[in-house]
Amino acid sequence: MESGRVVEYIDRQKIMCAVVLEVKKQRLRLLNENNREVNLSASRLLHRYATRLDPSLSRQKMVEYLKEIANHRQQLISDIDIKELWEVLNTEQEWIDLATMTEFCFPNGPTDDHASAVLRAFFKDRFYFKFSPDGFFPNSVEQVDRYIAQTKEAARRSKIIEEGAEWIKLVLTNNDRLSEPLPAQKIEIVDILKSIYLFEKESQHFAIGREMLVKAGVREIDEIFPVLVKLGIWDQNENVDLLRFDIPVTFPAEVNESASALVDSTAGSPEIISGHIKRKDLTAFPLITIDGQATLDFDDAISLEGTRDNYRLGIHIADVGNFVKKDEKVDQEAFIRGSSIYLPDGKIPMLPPCLAEDLCSLKSGELRPAISTMVNLDASYDIVDYEIVPSLIKVKQQFTYYDVNQLLEEREDIAHLRDIALKFRQTRLDAGAVHISLPEINVWIGADGEITVNKINRESPGRMLISELMIMANCLMAKFLKESGIPAVYRSQPAPKERLFKGNEGSLFQNIMQRRLLNRFVLSSLPEHHSGLGLEAYITATSPIRKYFDLVTQRQIRAIFGMEAPYSQEQIDNIINLLEQPLGNVVRTQQNRLRYWILKYLEKCIGHKEEAIVLFTRRKNYRILIPAYMIECDLPFSSGLDLLPEDIIQITIQHVNARKDLLAVYIG
Repeated sequence: MESGRVVEYIDRQKIMCAVVLEVKKQRLRLLNENNREVNLSASRLLHRYATRLDPSLSRQKMVEYLKEIANHRQQLISDIDIKELWEVLNTEQEWIDLATMTEFCFPNGPTDDHASAVLRAFFKDRFYFKFSPDGFFPNSVEQVDRYIAQTKEAARRSKIIEEGAEWIKLVLTNNDRLSEPLPAQKIEIVDILKSIYLFEKESQHFAIGREMLVKAGVREIDEIFPVLVKLGIWDQNENVDLLRFDIPVTFPAEVNESASALVDSTAGSPEIISGHIKRKDLTAFPLITIDGQATLDFDDAISLEGTRDNYRLGIHIADVGNFVKKDEKVDQEAFIRGSSIYLPDGKIPMLPPCLAEDLCSLKSGELRPAISTMVNLDASYDIVDYEIVPSLIKVKQQFTYYDVNQLLEEREDIAHLRDIALKFRQTRLDAGAVHISLPEINVWIGADGEITVNKINRESPGRMLISELMIMANCLMAKFLKESGIPAVYRSQPAPKERLFKGNEGSLFQNIMQRRLLNRFVLSSLPEHHSGLGLEAYITATSPIRKYFDLVTQRQIRAIFGMEAPYSQEQIDNIINLLEQPLGNVVRTQQNRLRYWILKYLEKCIGHKEEAIVLFTRRKNYRILIPAYMIECDLPFSSGLDLLPEDIIQITIQHVNARKDLLAVYIG
């Protein structure tokens, strides 16, 4: 290698033309076409040519010649059709050296310039041939198709990023909500934004979305939400958990059609309503329902008859299985949902409303099939025996919890129901039940968007008696199934990690902390002890309109009476496994939405003082509970204060952001 020789090397994915100025062993000092000197190892050269420049030329002249050479070689590329060459040569699957390929491209006396043009062309276009300074290997048809698709996708991706970034900037600078329809070409951008807001790094679009946001000057993913609100994609109070967990909020047309057809075919026909099963006629019994004021789907009713010496308690559950058959369209949709979802701003039912609120609902004055648990009690309200029967019932009166609380002193039957419930609870407590008693927060959203928050006493007579009687019915149905050797969705619970109080004597603080010490309940097709309830076996079958597990277990009871084929143990286990995650999502959605609306209410309470209870200490703050809203938050350590668990303090609400789940308080 001597000075004056023209060579080429690769620098930042570009072929550079240069002339050798000096050679020292295997190191070369070069002057390139950009008038820059570089030092390279000889092994770094892409190619060396016979072409030489006079070393005595001035530096400026050398650079001019190098530019002319490079430009000429670049122009020659237009005479090379790589795709055509590949179509001829790809079947050979052999390496082709530079000299041979140059002959193919320029058959009439190829020069150094032609060889360089070949290198430059094949270096730039890697679709068709593997590139090497010494030769080229044709890619397979599959490889070529894949490379072309990848290149097109990369170009499309780059275009989306550029267009998306500019569009986001435009939306952010517009102070008004955009009312015009979303342009078709922007739908993909919106889908990307929604995906990364909902799933962040778990989103398949996270990389492209993040790059788009950076170009738009958006630093935080939280800033996507107002963009989507301005575009009219989401509402200001959008329930993103429904989207995140892919929870259906409407019923498919074919499900609604099936449900409507079922209602039409059953209307006015006692034979169809009874399901052609011999049922016990309990229509003369004084059945009542007790539910919340807004309840429309009544799936349980109670009755009480008796004298001073004994009582006959009836707990009647709507026989949903009589109408909703296994694996039919309505049943399949109910299985997908797993449960009705109750939110401050709406309800998402498990069954279509024409079933949940009409045909399956225990509406006053309507003939309905049921599964009735008839319990005989002595004068002390102890259970003597029981029987479970398919029945026909007709509810006489429908009460709210408030009604029952008001009628307690006026109606003897309601007073007895309360006493029966209290006796059953005491029996459970004596057996080791862990009774957690916490207020329930109810949030009501008015038609004008006004938020009302109030605390509900879950220990009021109406709520307490229904809760205990449903536990009793579930307990007796579990015993019935267990003794019949039928698998079901049994619930069990190991003993708590620690007991903080006995019976129902715990303070609010103790109840909160006791709940943290409970072990998770376990679902299984086989019965086991439920420590939390103090029962040997337990199932839930009292809400078949609202919960799929309850419907499944009700079907197992129906099977004992020959009303349908039972699920096998394997099928029950499979149902439990398949519904575990969807039902977990339902619980999270309900909890998150309740917290959201409480925080939304508190956004207007900045500066208000509230009582709080210290729960425990963390590294940098205290965890506290605000009893008025049954909501927890952190309280930063304050100098001079040494708080202990169960201390009652006064705090001031400092900052609230419901969308960001932020509640900041300080000692007030």
